[in-house]
Amino acid sequence: MKQLVKIALFVLAIAFLASCTTSTAESGSVAKEPVEYVNPYMGNISHLLVPTFPTIHLPNSLLRVYPERRDYTEIELNGLPLIVTSHRGSSAFNLSPFQGEERELRPVIQFRYDQEELTPYSYSVYLDEQNIQVDYGLSHQSAVYEIQFEKDAPAYLILNSKNGGMNWDGKAISGYQLIENNTKVYLYMVPAELPQQVSSLNRSGLSEATSAEGRNASLVLKYPAGTKTLALHYGISFIDEQQAKANMEREVAGKTVAALQEAGRAAWNDALGKIAVKGGTNDEQTVFYTSLYRCYERPVCISEGGRYYSAFDGTVHEDNGRPFYTDDWIWDSYRAHHPLRVLIDSKKEEDILNSFVLMSEQMDNFWWPTFPEITGDSRRMNSNHGVASVIDAYRKGLRNFDLEKAYEACKGAITEKTLAPWSGMPAGKMDQFYKDHGYIPALYEGEKETIPEVHSFERRQPVAVTLGTSYDEWCLSQIAEELGKDEDAEYFKKASFNYRNIFNEETKFFHPKDKDGKFIEPFDYKFSGGMGARGYYGENNAWVYRWDVQHNIPDLINLMGGNEEFVKNLDAMFTEPLGRGKYAFYAQLPDHTGNVGQFSMANEPSLHIPYLYNMAGQPWKTQKRLRKLLHEWFRNDLMGVPGDEDGGGMSAFVVFSSMGFYPVTPGEPVYTIGSPMFEHVSITLENGKTFEVEATNASDVNKYIQSASLNGEALDTPWISHEDIQNGGKLVFEMGPKANKMWGLE
Repeated sequence: MKQLVKIALFVLAIAFLASCTTSTAESGSVAKEPVEYVNPYMGNISHLLVPTFPTIHLPNSLLRVYPERRDYTEIELNGLPLIVTSHRGSSAFNLSPFQGEERELRPVIQFRYDQEELTPYSYSVYLDEQNIQVDYGLSHQSAVYEIQFEKDAPAYLILNSKNGGMNWDGKAISGYQLIENNTKVYLYMVPAELPQQVSSLNRSGLSEATSAEGRNASLVLKYPAGTKTLALHYGISFIDEQQAKANMEREVAGKTVAALQEAGRAAWNDALGKIAVKGGTNDEQTVFYTSLYRCYERPVCISEGGRYYSAFDGTVHEDNGRPFYTDDWIWDSYRAHHPLRVLIDSKKEEDILNSFVLMSEQMDNFWWPTFPEITGDSRRMNSNHGVASVIDAYRKGLRNFDLEKAYEACKGAITEKTLAPWSGMPAGKMDQFYKDHGYIPALYEGEKETIPEVHSFERRQPVAVTLGTSYDEWCLSQIAEELGKDEDAEYFKKASFNYRNIFNEETKFFHPKDKDGKFIEPFDYKFSGGMGARGYYGENNAWVYRWDVQHNIPDLINLMGGNEEFVKNLDAMFTEPLGRGKYAFYAQLPDHTGNVGQFSMANEPSLHIPYLYNMAGQPWKTQKRLRKLLHEWFRNDLMGVPGDEDGGGMSAFVVFSSMGFYPVTPGEPVYTIGSPMFEHVSITLENGKTFEVEATNASDVNKYIQSASLNGEALDTPWISHEDIQNGGKLVFEMGPKANKMWGLE
């Protein structure tokens, strides 16, 4: 009997365990918080050019750092960073903890390291040859390092300014570094323990001094043998050292690294949690949230205690209770980065546009910025696409910025400033030619440049500039229309068709013309134009710029001969061979990577192209192309980004496309539908409403839309309006493994 009872109890126990296992499997593992999906190392090894950087920062904050090394694969760190002053920049100040012989001290110590752990809000690394553990936590303008020394030898802290000064006042180190354009960044750092000795470090070694000035200005704090732990609290400012001190006292005084990391984690979960996704694989969610994290790296808020330093006029301004933002490469961020912020951070986007208005007023000429950075507007790349962000925001209901001033600044940047790339000079002879003839004249191969507005290291990029300016002028016409400026609206609307002036009806490509109106011949649409095809295009060749008419796709379809020919040309782009071996192709076109045929997933002018099938009656091909591109080129690994990721420009494409829609034409309050990756997406809007995207059965196999509904009503068009989203509601897709070639044709 006892034996039977034992057997019965054993069976019941097995059944109970099985039920627990089944329950856990059915419910899944404990849900991760959004920030836990972020992999800052994704894309840290570049396919060819600039990789991504594993940046530690809070969303859109002034203080950004990352491990300073020449490349991810390097085995040494260049000391410890205190601030990175711009996207892709190097550290302005440097901290090097050290134990060893004094003769081995250097302004910046090269550390061998191990056990590096990095999240968006924290950093930890073990300097294994020094036997030093480093932990880091940060706030918006201040941070804390905690350093543990394992050896019994004297401990040193080396503080370095690459081009500036450092000073010890008996309690704290303060300093500055000159970046460029008369812009300085300031430091105020307080060690928790006072040092035994303070010295300056120069080429001849240590000397008794409490200040240092010039190149590699360095102070050394010496601590006695037996020192085990040192905490360093510091603040950063672009205003002055006293403001750096105030920033430190306001944000991190008395706080530990652990406390800052906890607050940083909460801040990131709040930002990333505005979009909640369910379904997909762990890797797909990682790619999604990592891409969203990168959309918060730029621009940065540089308001400090109600003031900000503007490099646009070299003056400290009151911010009047409204944050000031800079560091934004609008040449590409207008495409998806700004529109994403309109969707999930509309008040912040209004503040950013207001900042651009202020920049325009602060500069010598009242011109809208193109590449606003910490050190001013660098006027890089071609065209002035900031105008697109103005009309896009306004058309989507954002009103808290001065549209009249924005329009005048944008108009000036397009009509008074030269259209020549990488130049901030006033309009000249080439610009007058554009106004008279409706295109930028091209030079023949070997013909010498004579236009002074064209930068000495650049080319005039006539096709890229003509196409880009046509779009910019369309945007101007739309703003003018909103403001009731009928004459301007008509003028710029007519100019927005200037792309037609360089369309070759025989080849169906945009083809450069000389000053006499003749097409440049002979011509190779893949390779003419020299390095980066800049003699005629810009970073990408004619195959990419063939589609650069974002504002008038129906007319582009007509120019190519209708839907059938348009689709045939799109298909050809994805199948056309490189035309040379990869070595030779990328030697001339290093930005034109991430290839599928001649399509370049790695460069922003390509981002809208897969969606163009929607406009020509074959939405299923948009769905097919997008899933292939997302799956192959954006992955949860060190090479998981195909090309230059400009701090959100390309990542916003991933965010939108994964959700299932994309803003092909910023300035039109419309989103074009792709192929939703996740079973469920919930977007929390700033108006308190929620918009949901449900994709039943969505998977890598089930990538095709079978049918769709919006708020219970059948949706038969491959687009939705911004108003549909802002009103809240639900967009539902039924997904399947084979294309429904009839969906989306109405």
